[in-house]
Order: sequence, then structure tokens, then C-alpha cells
Amino acid sequence: MAVFSFPDRHRVAVLVRHGLLPIELGIVHRLFGQARSAAGEPLYEVVTCSPTPGQVCTDADFTITVTHGPEALAEAETVVVPAATADYEPRGSLSPELSTALKTIRPGARIASICTGAYVLAAAGLLDGRPATTHWRSADQFQLLYPQVKLDPDVLYTDDGDILTSAGVASGIDLCLHMIRSDHGTAVANAVARGTVVPPHREGGQAQYVHRPVPEPQVSSTGTARGWALNHLHRPLTLLELAKKESMSVRTFTRRFREEVGISPVQWLTQQRVERARHLLEETDLSVDRIAADAGFGTAASLRQHLQTALGVSPSAYRSTFRLVRS
Repeated sequence: MAVFSFPDRHRVAVLVRHGLLPIELGIVHRLFGQARSAAGEPLYEVVTCSPTPGQVCTDADFTITVTHGPEALAEAETVVVPAATADYEPRGSLSPELSTALKTIRPGARIASICTGAYVLAAAGLLDGRPATTHWRSADQFQLLYPQVKLDPDVLYTDDGDILTSAGVASGIDLCLHMIRSDHGTAVANAVARGTVVPPHREGGQAQYVHRPVPEPQVSSTGTARGWALNHLHRPLTLLELAKKESMSVRTFTRRFREEVGISPVQWLTQQRVERARHLLEETDLSVDRIAADAGFGTAASLRQHLQTALGVSPSAYRSTFRLVRS
């Protein structure tokens, strides 16, 4: 029986090991499994595989049965490696079975890790000389074991083209949405996010939530201001305006905002405006000038500058890319 039943769909293989964190396996199946075309057709087919098919222990009180072996990796266009308990005491090398399995991955496949799954990619030499991240608790140990990797322990995820890594469980959600967005655009990714009830987009460069105090329950949220800002992105927005929405001083608002979101209000506004511009470039035929105005950048020149900084492309190149993807 073939591993993948629908060869016209993007094939995703999740490579699991003993000590699997089940939530990370579920993330991949849930997010990619929800992605649909405009006609409602599934865009991905996801299968679970292991170096040796059979019973796979999890870090909980149950096991899972995996029927597919490394042959699934040979057919996959994307391979995702979740974390496992073995990563907490890494040996710096791979078991013969895991090493053999990784060698079956087809050339040109996209390979991603969730949390400490990055140890597997590093041990296989796939991260040598490349940017990567992992959970902040494991960062020091990771750097000692793999000094050849350009580890950035302060980001949610990294994207180096065919190799992607994410920090922790929640950033695995961000990474999967990022891959869906890269493949099929913001509309599809946003629909998946809504169905999963998670934020539709957090930039990979956003800081991990490390050593930041959690606000006390009685502390007012900045959510009202953020919701209002999203409905008024087309106009200039000041910190004073946003702070007034929460009846706070600018200083208090800025501090609370960073505690809750992880970045400054100005950085967040820029991210949301870039996201709005991307959506309009993908989904409409509006001119670049009109999109710049609607997204709050004011001028086409400002939009070009911000899109170049965020994505490395011009508005016209970005639009052309997604028109080609959908044609």
C-alpha cells in the first residue's frame, strides 16, 4: 500500500521517535490537515513515520502505533521532526536507525524541526553553518554540542529556505503556519489559524518568552488597544492614542504591551501593516499606492522599504510570486 494516497497534494511526513511529545505531532496534523483550497480541497496529505514502524512510546502514559517507516520520508516534500525526551540528554550523535532513516529524505525536500527536534538535524549535519533555534532552556547545551550551527536562542523560528527550526511547542504552531503561508498565502494560513483559534502570524524574529515576568491577573490587558489598532491600520497611530484606549500612560502601556506580546507596540504595528499589505497583494488587484495607504504605510516607497526589510522582495515581485503559485 502506498504511503501517500494523493500524489497531487503536498506530502508532509512527521518523523517521530520514542519519547515523542504528542502535542507536537498533533500540531502538524491539525494545522496542515486544515489547509484547504478555495474549492475546499485539502492542500496537504500528512503521514506519521518512524525509523522502525510499530509501537512508539510518548512522554505521557500512552503509546501510539506508527505503521509507516522511512519509506514515507523518500516520498515527502516536507519532513517535520518533533521533539522527544532523548533530546534532553543528547549524545551528539544519532542512532544507526535514525541516521539511516534521515538519509532516505528526498533531495530538495523541506526539513523542519519543532523544539528540541533541532538536535536531530544538527547531529545529522543538516544545520552546519546555518541559522537555527531551539528551546531557550536547551540553548547553552546545544551550542556546546554543535558550535558549527548559527544558533539564535532568542527567536521563535528560523527559515533558511529548505531548513527551518522552531523554539518550543507554541512556536511549532507559528512555524507550521509560516510554511502554509509561504506555500499558499495569507488567506489560507489565516483560515487555518482561525479554525485552530491561534494568532494568525508571529514573525520568526520575535523574541521567545524568556525571563519575562507574567503580569498579575488584575493587570489590565492591552488587547482592546490592539483590536482597535487592527481596525484603523490605514491611519497614523500614536502610542498616546493606543495608551488612552486602555486608560494608561504611554510608559505603562509600552511596558505592559511588551510583557504581553513580546515586542514593542511600534514593532507590532509594523508587523500588522506588513501582514495587511501581503494579504492585499495576494487577494486584490489594488495598486501598490492604494495598498500602501490601506495598510498604513502612506506611500508606495515606504511600503517597498518595509516589505524589502521583512521579506526581501518588492511588492510587485511578491504579488507575481503568489500569482504564479495559484496559476
